[in-house]
Amino acid sequence: MKYVTMLFVLIPFYSISQKVYSVDYANQADIKVFEVQYENQCDLKVFKVDNPNQVDGNRGLWHFVDYANQSDLKVFFVQYQNQAGWREKSKQHLMY
Repeated sequence: MKYVTMLFVLIPFYSISQKVYSVDYANQADIKVFEVQYENQCDLKVFKVDNPNQVDGNRGLWHFVDYANQSDLKVFFVQYQNQAGWREKSKQHLMY
């Protein structure tokens, strides 16, 4: 699996959308995420969809957007598990 830098977007709390945008640096992200190698190690299973209308609530269906300003929450995939965690804790409610 490749580690990817990403920007993750959720439309606010009652949203039906999860949008992701790739970023280059961890300081551009609100949350850092670690991609595990096996399903039984994960907290969230994610599936990439082609169209934003294919997402359904906060169920791990992600749509990659073209522009960073289309997002509310940015994530960055880190290299090591101990680096994962919230940088901007005020946005934690977007993941519940």
